[in-house]
Amino acid sequence: MVGKKQLHAEWLPHLSSEIVADARGPELDAYVVALEGWRRGLTLRWHTKDSEKFKEMKTWFVDKPGKLFSLSSSEKTHYFFRTRGDKVTNDAVEMGADKEKTKQKLREANIPTPEGKQFNEDVSNEEIVAHAKEHGFPVVIKPTDGSFGRGVITNITTEEELTYQLEYVRGNLGYKSIILEQYIPGEEYRIYVVGRKAVAAMNRVPANVVGDGESSVRTLIVTKNKEKELNPRLISCPIKVDQAMLDFIWAKGYTLESVLEEGEQLYLTEISNISTGGDPVSVTGELPEEVVDTAIRALHTIPGLEHGAVDLIIDARKPIEEAATVLELNPTAQIGGLLFPEKGKANDVPAAIIDYYFPETQDNTPDPNQTSLYFDFTDVLYPLLTRSAKVTTVTPYPLGKLYAKKYTVTGDVQDIGFHRGLRKQSFERYLNGLVLNLSNGDIDVVVAGTDPEMIEDFKNALWEDPERSEVHEVHVKSWNGPIKIGFEIKADLKTQVENLKQLKQELEVTELELKKAEQEHKRYYKSLSWQVTSPIRLAGLLFKKMKRENQ
Repeated sequence: MVGKKQLHAEWLPHLSSEIVADARGPELDAYVVALEGWRRGLTLRWHTKDSEKFKEMKTWFVDKPGKLFSLSSSEKTHYFFRTRGDKVTNDAVEMGADKEKTKQKLREANIPTPEGKQFNEDVSNEEIVAHAKEHGFPVVIKPTDGSFGRGVITNITTEEELTYQLEYVRGNLGYKSIILEQYIPGEEYRIYVVGRKAVAAMNRVPANVVGDGESSVRTLIVTKNKEKELNPRLISCPIKVDQAMLDFIWAKGYTLESVLEEGEQLYLTEISNISTGGDPVSVTGELPEEVVDTAIRALHTIPGLEHGAVDLIIDARKPIEEAATVLELNPTAQIGGLLFPEKGKANDVPAAIIDYYFPETQDNTPDPNQTSLYFDFTDVLYPLLTRSAKVTTVTPYPLGKLYAKKYTVTGDVQDIGFHRGLRKQSFERYLNGLVLNLSNGDIDVVVAGTDPEMIEDFKNALWEDPERSEVHEVHVKSWNGPIKIGFEIKADLKTQVENLKQLKQELEVTELELKKAEQEHKRYYKSLSWQVTSPIRLAGLLFKKMKRENQ
């Protein structure tokens, strides 16, 4: 369910937190697109990276299963890597990854994009600074092979500050090849385009906190990160305090111990990526037609880029027909922020993608106000994770109107054998559902299917196992919540063990990431370049601070 802090956002009813709980990060994008196709009656298969078809597609960062899948009708099959389907050509993917070539295509189409130049690792920092001095400040540094906003430094205003930031990005962070481009002021947006239509848009607001008159900035960050845990997309995107953030707020006159006045908003960075703690705010239908048209034209400057995200900045000081400057085109964009905004109404990007690949299935879309069936993502991927299979097929979605009821059963009814018997009874009636132990000794049994008579008849099954249960009463209610396909025994020991194993694996990953972060943190402070350039860095920041105070 949506937490209290998210009540000002309207999410899609068939993509509740419970349904997407097993999918995080890039897997969330793949899961929601696959789920949409599956719910329309398409055959869904998940693949490993060495499946034959995916050897032909440009797929990067496929470290484990959960990003590659196929959807099939009786006439055709399409293959997907996260949100990108096979209608997007390999040439388009390669060009989208080459930021310099992308900018050249945009300029040829008379679409505004920041002036910039790429510098490989064999170019010295001194040469890069000389180039910036010749072409003017402020500038932005972007790693050529970076993603999720990592290594991006914006609004660099002096030679001294650029020298320091180059040492940091190329030395400490290890991004040797970088792009230096002009800094464009304004607000950043992401528009998702499918074919010739913009289907969703969001304002990407940099990480920030709002004061309450009592709490420190540090406390406000902790509180906001807890709120992010209620959001299926933002749970993996907390605000992370680093030296760059400390420098940024210091230049504005704040520290982590500063107390903001009630309602006072403090931006913690200029980088607007959601992955670095930014806020997604839905603005679909609110952007000027000229801006939307620029995004659509920009995407199609690259042949074969049939759908994807356009990232742009809008400078409100310019006339509207000149206000949008395109930053990047993303063929494999994350869409979690569009589906789970902090504010505003979510847009069904997965539906738009499936409409584009399988337009004949549009009438098969289940009613979002009915019971939502979904599949267990962890169970489906298990054979691929254990390398016992290269492909798994998800149990088909039962097409037709779904009916569902919840039976609350009182008595001596929490025997696991009784529950497994109910699972057998549900399968015999072609029903899906679950059984859940209640703290008062009762159980809730939920069943769903396309045959209402079978739903009614299941009530008889609750009384038919006197050897393993003693049923006193059965209370019936209608049900319109989500249900996993199959029959889930919530109290099954096997399920509990599997959950514990999964938690253990997640803990090990978290500990490994923490250890890595601590090592990087130590290297960061011990580096000679950090110590040598510290006075320069502080001088640059002090210059910015004084400039703001005099404005």
